[in-house]
Amino acid sequence: MISVEQALILVDTHTKATEKTTTITLPQSLGYVLAKDIVSPINMPPFRQSAMDGYALGSTDEKKFSLVGEVQAGDDQSPTIVKGEAVRIFTGAPVPFGAKAVVMQEKVSINDTQVILQESASINSNIRPEGEQIKKGEVALIKGTVITPAGIGYLATLGITHVEVYQKPSIAVIATGNELIPPGQTLKHGQIYESNSIMLSTALQASGYTHVDCHKVEDNYEATKFLLQNVIAQYDVVLISGGISVGDYDFVGKALRDLEVEEIFYKVKQKPGKPLYFAKKNYTTIFALPGNPASSLSCFYIYALPMIKKISGYAQYKSKLRALISNSEYSKKGQRAEFLKAKVEGEQVTILDGQASSMLRSFALSNVLVYLPEEISEIKVGDPIQIINLA
Repeated sequence: MISVEQALILVDTHTKATEKTTTITLPQSLGYVLAKDIVSPINMPPFRQSAMDGYALGSTDEKKFSLVGEVQAGDDQSPTIVKGEAVRIFTGAPVPFGAKAVVMQEKVSINDTQVILQESASINSNIRPEGEQIKKGEVALIKGTVITPAGIGYLATLGITHVEVYQKPSIAVIATGNELIPPGQTLKHGQIYESNSIMLSTALQASGYTHVDCHKVEDNYEATKFLLQNVIAQYDVVLISGGISVGDYDFVGKALRDLEVEEIFYKVKQKPGKPLYFAKKNYTTIFALPGNPASSLSCFYIYALPMIKKISGYAQYKSKLRALISNSEYSKKGQRAEFLKAKVEGEQVTILDGQASSMLRSFALSNVLVYLPEEISEIKVGDPIQIINLA
């Protein structure tokens, strides 16, 4: 049995960022990582642009101007003005040739066709110069950038419609157990509703991974081996929930051994999630997560999701610990490291009731995990503690 720190190092060491790329449309690119620099094809803005509604002035050393026209946003022609002239202008409109400044409409008064300044204007005030944000040929976003909604908006303003990104891994989620039935059916004695595959697949979707297929297998060796052989051949990542322990009907470990996967580690000195398994087979990465729901989800956030992000090309993929102040007391039973479901409000952390590995209710109310290393046995109110955000 290895420590949490050793397990994290082994997952990192045996995970490699993909070199596979694909070109997709800009709206599809959310959450992907750029595979090459994007160079701006235009100046942005592509012309001198008014920063507000107001009046473009032909000079700045006068108080009165003759109103000679109007320019709206989207106009493809712009007048030329000279000293003593002004043009009505609107936000985003091209600034007339010869204009020295734009004065906001609240700072003038109008007398027939005469514009009268209430205060002096300065040269180039309220004018966005051509190429102020970026110039044609400059790098807009560098390789390795994670594409966000703001990034998509930014690239759209440059007229970009497609981007080259690193491929996200294909992922299979497998739930094991005779007792599991889909929600919506009537429970018989001894049965429970299957939640882990739904939980894990939606956790992946929340992180931007949509190529996820869920599978269910009963506690049968041949069926387990057959399914594992197929998914390992077809998917980049396989997440197995349950069946990895050493019970009479836990067949995952035996099936994986018989499929000659490369076991990296099995069992971590932690609670919950002791029976965590990590392996590789050719180009496929395999996690066998504990069957208890809270254990499964904890191990997903701590180990599996960072690994998946690394494969996807993320530079910042590791779960970050940060220190906050405990609002709770907690005493550890045993010597293992622990991950505790908790809720952060402001700068205070409340450790929730219901820490059993089978309980999801407290997980549903939590927004962080508290990490309690092996060497720390208790937490008191006011103690600094380490937390991991659930994202």
